[in-house]
Amino acid sequence: MPLPSLSREACAELDAADPLAPRRADFLLPEGVIYLDGNSLGALPRAVPGRVAHLIEQEWGRGLVRSWNDAGWWDQPRALAAMLAPLVGAASDEVVVGDGTSANLFKTLVAALRLNPDRRVVVAEAGAFPTDLYIAQGVAELFDGVRLRLVGPGGEELAEALRPGDVGAVLLGHVDYRTGELRDMAAETRLAHDHGALAVWDLCHSVGALPVELSACGADFAVGCTYKYLNAGPGAPAFTYVAARHHARARQPLTGWHGHARPFDFTGDYEPAAGASCFLSGSQPLVAAAAVEAALQVWRGVDLALVRAKSLALTDLFLELTRPAGLEVVTPLEHARRGSQVSLRHPDGYAMVQALIERGIIGDFRAPDILRFGFTPLYLRHVDVFDAATALVEVVRGGEWRDPRFARRAQVT
Repeated sequence: MPLPSLSREACAELDAADPLAPRRADFLLPEGVIYLDGNSLGALPRAVPGRVAHLIEQEWGRGLVRSWNDAGWWDQPRALAAMLAPLVGAASDEVVVGDGTSANLFKTLVAALRLNPDRRVVVAEAGAFPTDLYIAQGVAELFDGVRLRLVGPGGEELAEALRPGDVGAVLLGHVDYRTGELRDMAAETRLAHDHGALAVWDLCHSVGALPVELSACGADFAVGCTYKYLNAGPGAPAFTYVAARHHARARQPLTGWHGHARPFDFTGDYEPAAGASCFLSGSQPLVAAAAVEAALQVWRGVDLALVRAKSLALTDLFLELTRPAGLEVVTPLEHARRGSQVSLRHPDGYAMVQALIERGIIGDFRAPDILRFGFTPLYLRHVDVFDAATALVEVVRGGEWRDPRFARRAQVT
């Protein structure tokens, strides 16, 4: 999409013609706030409070234990998977919603190594989101002789790491959480397979922001959260993808009751459920799952190609309008390598973000020096981007970020 002339009026015209504009009404957005942190925690969908209240007051309050059947509680992880699967390019039985991203990553990495028992190396990105590295380290500690091999961004280092022929699993983030760089899932999955490794993808910063095609790209496993671009709320359940070709053999280590084929037979031996459901473990957080359900309803009928086009238009606009601030651009300029965020670098980036927040422009900061702004096409407008970019330039050039109170670090940055 070409950039408009750089005026607020031109941005308003784009908003008036935006096919996604009606979706903004599906969210409860605070007055006086421009929210550019949906890549960390999505905004509140309008339907979520009512759906959660219904579960608490009616399904739990009146239905009590009967709601495991009458309200479909037991099958909720699969019902949610059927809603989410089109967003990741998967069949519904290849996805299950439940547990947290870290737990799901642990399960998938162990399953991948069990499918490749003669290979004792896990490759991961040195700059991955820390929990990915922590979980990979923990998995390596559980297996005798398994070690972690770290690579930098880009396919060249990955190819070199795979060359010895000892890699069982490759763990990659689809979008880099700091820089916003988008990896080529199809090419890097193919590279892993060419060297006998299985590909495990972290989709936390891509699902809901751009089209994801797990099956078409040949991915083996994937995990992702639902509280960022999918807007399901803080601590919302995550999801797991298991390619259909692995269903017969993949075995995860946390073989709990909810992943059993016939849980109400109450047998003493574990038998895995069909499809990705065998990657469930214990009882699921049904109140939180109700929020996921309401949040996913927003996506019915949404064309992900339109989401992607608007995301690129918004990030292009922000990049152009913030040039006068003179900050280093970390996010790739090429569309094919960009997720749905813009990351800028400055040694005093934390203070700059805090000064913006005081103006009602909410982004976030990632150590050591990254100002990070997420762009959520369902509720963000072009005029919002214009106003946020203008404010950033004013904050940087006017020096208001130098006020000492903006440098005081909060626990969560």
